[in-house]
Amino acid sequence: MFFGLDMEKLLLIGVFAALLLGPEKLPKYAEMLARFVRRARGWLEGAKERVKEEMGDDYDDIEWRKLDPRQYDPRRIIRDALIDDAPVATVKAVSAAAAVTAVAAPTPRPFDPDAPVPFDAEAT
Repeated sequence: MFFGLDMEKLLLIGVFAALLLGPEKLPKYAEMLARFVRRARGWLEGAKERVKEEMGDDYDDIEWRKLDPRQYDPRRIIRDALIDDAPVATVKAVSAAAAVTAVAAPTPRPFDPDAPVPFDAEAT
């Protein structure tokens, strides 16, 4: 249907528009809507022709149905991502002394107010 609207909804919109606009203005607005729809179709056809022209021969080779975003189900995408085998982290054998040394925090230096302030010549 037209943008996913049912015939009942379109009929309801039409009746509401007729009541809201009245019989005097309704034909004028219907004509304006028809003109807009024709113009919009022309714009879309022009855009489609430009895309075909710019893509050249590759346009016919593309499977447009595969690129339709309505076919993607977020639940399926997440499920597939969770089911995929994730890379397993390997653990390297390390001696207990090396593990303790690597984890231990460095000992802080005592504060010396007379010591020169550290200066990095490359940083400035």
